[in-house]
Amino acid sequence: MSLIDRLAEAHIQHALEEGELDNLPGNGKPLKLDDDSMIPPELRAGYRLLKNAGYLPPELELRREIREVESLIAQLHTGKEREEACARLSLLRTRLQAKGQTLSPLLERGEYRDKLIQQWDRKR
Repeated sequence: MSLIDRLAEAHIQHALEEGELDNLPGNGKPLKLDDDSMIPPELRAGYRLLKNAGYLPPELELRREIREVESLIAQLHTGKEREEACARLSLLRTRLQAKGQTLSPLLERGEYRDKLIQQWDRKR
């Protein structure tokens, strides 16, 4: 153990003995840790920054919009609103194809992608 590690441990131990850490927010509650084990290590920091800022990766944001429009179309049976929604869907799909970007294999997995989108929706 290095000198810095020993000093840090000594300060933590002293704070515990003095009760300085007893009234912290969340004391006695389980930690809510994000499971980022499925995210490649080189992408974790970027994805965490996006998530904490309330943003989805751009390819997921576009997919989320497509999903919303598809849901709207499923509810509309006829009329001008349905035609407009279909035109919007076509535009969004074209935009996705025009970017020429494919989702990373990780984001292509429905479970992880859906989890990110659900978390983003809850923040809105």
